[in-house]
Amino acid sequence: MKKIIYTSLLAITAVFTSCDLDRSPFTEIAAEDLFQDPGAAQAATLGNYLFLKGDKGYDGWSDDLHRMSEYSGDNVMISGGTTDPLFFFYNYQRNPNNSRNNRFWSNSFKAIVGTNRVIESLTEGVSEEEDQVIGENYYIRALVFFQMGNVFGKPYNQGTENLSIPLKLTSDITDLPDRNTVGEVYDQVIADLLKAEALMTINKGASFASKEAAQALLSRVYLYMGDNVKAIEYADKVTGSGTYTLLPSNRFEVMNTLAPAENEEAIFSITLTKDIDIPGTEDWYTIGSFYANIDGVGWGEMYASQTYLELINQNEGDLRKSFIEPQYLLDGSGQRIPAVYWVDDSDYTYVFARTTESAGTVTFDYDGNNYTLESEDVGGKTQYYFNGPSGRQDVTFDFDMDKRNGYPKFFILKASQQENDLHLWSPTVSRLAEMYLNKAEALAKQGADQLALDEINVLRNRANVPEYTLTTLPAGKTVLDVVLDERRLELAFEGHRKFDVYRNSRTMNRRYPGTHLNNSSPFYEIESTNNVIIEFIPEQQILIQPTLIQND
Repeated sequence: MKKIIYTSLLAITAVFTSCDLDRSPFTEIAAEDLFQDPGAAQAATLGNYLFLKGDKGYDGWSDDLHRMSEYSGDNVMISGGTTDPLFFFYNYQRNPNNSRNNRFWSNSFKAIVGTNRVIESLTEGVSEEEDQVIGENYYIRALVFFQMGNVFGKPYNQGTENLSIPLKLTSDITDLPDRNTVGEVYDQVIADLLKAEALMTINKGASFASKEAAQALLSRVYLYMGDNVKAIEYADKVTGSGTYTLLPSNRFEVMNTLAPAENEEAIFSITLTKDIDIPGTEDWYTIGSFYANIDGVGWGEMYASQTYLELINQNEGDLRKSFIEPQYLLDGSGQRIPAVYWVDDSDYTYVFARTTESAGTVTFDYDGNNYTLESEDVGGKTQYYFNGPSGRQDVTFDFDMDKRNGYPKFFILKASQQENDLHLWSPTVSRLAEMYLNKAEALAKQGADQLALDEINVLRNRANVPEYTLTTLPAGKTVLDVVLDERRLELAFEGHRKFDVYRNSRTMNRRYPGTHLNNSSPFYEIESTNNVIIEFIPEQQILIQPTLIQND
């Protein structure tokens, strides 16, 4: 069955991409006789899904979206330079000729025009199956519009009259819309998702759009808009549907290995398969290959950031550590080498020093001096430190690590090892955990603090960390703060963090080690009102359509 589906999918893609790709993405429409066959609409819809994942599994819309959204957050750091234009997303050095940026724009409109063609060619109410197909295309179009708006348009709360993206609502190649406003894009996304919700009645699993997928995305859209009542309403629709359940702890800690069909909390994923999407040596070019080297495969150049590690290390048993794999060095007998390490805040570099233990006292040499490792209990957790020439220095007492350019390798596994393939991963669009987080954030913003904590405590229980109460919040933290921290922990490396920071009018703090600080004018902190948080419209698209207005 899978072979039949994917053969149809590849065939239909050939129809969609027969036009000149470099001239304009709006030319990506089907041939005139495409829908004469009764099964063609379903095949065309499979082609629209393919635009999201790419015909090689790593060159599609979702791949570039991940690089654009995740790399400019604060969960990751790059350990060196790279000629790949993804580096511009990471260090906020925008480039209107970024090939990944242009490909994302082009793939977005290929998918949009594909969905428009299906929507135009079918009639609602003919059958449940045709309504399902129409609804799936409305969902895909809404998803693409929404994420394009996040990349190229400012957050909703900064003004609905700001320019966003063109709303291409037809398959007519002469229809070349200019940029719509942020408000207009959100209105269209909501309209499309409400239509999708109403039309879809068949749930074919997490690899396809469904009523619940539309409701999950509506919850997020309303949250981004600041409509907390609607965000809660649609989160409740998904959790109340009974269709999904949170993975139990023992399965959650291996969530990265599960195919979407095997993950009971997966609502919609852009599904990649082992034999078709990642054949042969293609593992080297996937999202996961940049995060880790596994069995000698993968670049392994981008690691978990210092600030993310500090957050997740607040609770020793946090199961979300399962997706982080420190690369420890071994001595001649195959044993790990005890060491302390910390970050020098004067230049944001890691400092490692191997330790020696004698009669229960741990010492180490650093900067020509020998120091004794001290410890104290802080809130039930042991904090290690030493008294150096500049006073107390807190440290991590662990083991020495393999490093690249001085940066310890904290490999990220969340985008690798699906079905035991080295770097196979099906990018998650929506999963049930997000619904708890959406509701918690909306409740916190309504002042319902205990109810907000109740929602995140479900996830904290699953992750094997202590529940929060109103009296046990970390010092200086509000309920909203801990909810956003929980969102960061739970949804890390899934493409949320950048948008979560800026839509909440917060500052992205990137004062931690990484090559983002190696530029002549690095961004240590990025305010939500800084124009660099949105990408330039690709220069190639403006040459094609000069009426498009470039971002500042």
